[in-house]
Amino acid sequence: MPFRYRLQKVLDFRIRKKEEQLLVVQKAQQAVYIAEENIRKNEAEIQATKDGLRKADPMMFEAYDKYLNHLWEKAEELEQIRIQAQEQLDIEKEKLVKLEQAVKVLEKHKERHREIYIEEEKAAELKQYSELGVTRFFRQNQEKLEQEEKEILEELKKIEGENGY
Repeated sequence: MPFRYRLQKVLDFRIRKKEEQLLVVQKAQQAVYIAEENIRKNEAEIQATKDGLRKADPMMFEAYDKYLNHLWEKAEELEQIRIQAQEQLDIEKEKLVKLEQAVKVLEKHKERHREIYIEEEKAAELKQYSELGVTRFFRQNQEKLEQEEKEILEELKKIEGENGY
């Protein structure tokens, strides 16, 4: 009879939850990448505006200053968004680690029970072979005894035949 793990449904459920959490972690990681990319774009925009300010007409300085202030405020907002996304990613990673631990515990439990099952199967097989061996030994002894009895009877018949009885 093949090995059946009695908690296989629980293990499958935990594996499924771990895989779902892995997808959530990947989405959270993607959100962090997007936030970082937005920050880089904003920094590039700030740098381009600074370069434009150097070449701009002095009449436009005030407009450039207002736009730069707007970009710096946007940079602060984007940094806050990135920090929140990173915190969410850390939380989701912690959940993933806990789920992975739960799966590993059950996998170790399953492996231990599989080893116990294999040992029990080997013991049962050895017992069966032992019983077969005992039966075989007993049968061989029985055959030897019968053979010896036949030989003794034949010798007796020869001896009786020689003596004329």
